[in-house]
Amino acid sequence: MTKHYPKGLDGRMRDQNSPKTGEIRQKRGDTKVGTLRGEYGQDFLPGYRSDTKLSTVREREGNKSLHQILKKK
Repeated sequence: MTKHYPKGLDGRMRDQNSPKTGEIRQKRGDTKVGTLRGEYGQDFLPGYRSDTKLSTVREREGNKSLHQILKKK
């Protein structure tokens, strides 16, 4: 069963259940770069293969969040 979370004013998903009410949900670490390119454009994360996991990218980028990686872009 897939959960659907309402989007906040900034377009990001927010958790509705306490104790994390209002927190921005993090992308799962097993999300593939190819999937992220579908959302953020084909030029997202050049130098990484499309089958690389987000957790690997975050580790190589200094444990930055996806939001921080996007800001660097």
